[in-house]
Amino acid sequence: MSAEANDDLLNGARVLVVEDEAAISMLLEDMLLDFGCTVVGPAARLATALEMAEGETFEIAILDVNVAGEPIYPVAEAIVRRSLPLVFSTGYGGAGIREPYRDCPVVQKPFSQADLKRTLIGAIAAARK
Repeated sequence: MSAEANDDLLNGARVLVVEDEAAISMLLEDMLLDFGCTVVGPAARLATALEMAEGETFEIAILDVNVAGEPIYPVAEAIVRRSLPLVFSTGYGGAGIREPYRDCPVVQKPFSQADLKRTLIGAIAAARK
């Protein structure tokens, strides 16, 4: 797939953002808008994130692994039940991800715009296969 076709995967994509740190949330929103995405949320609390994961329309989710001291896994489970792709965002890298989610893509904080874009495109492309 060409780089241009890859960029088209993000253009218009609805992305659920779950992040409790305001500065990171705003940075994520800015990056996603630069990619042509529509931001769903952001959700800063687990209960809100779970409601959005079950009821909102989106193509992919970016989930902070620890939201206000609570693990994000109930939200990840809801997204997987809907057969939608997700990307974890964490300062601990892939080693901090629990089973059965270890194979999910991870962006390690702090991440660059290029890292985020590459990870999102890879996750969306893999989900469409």
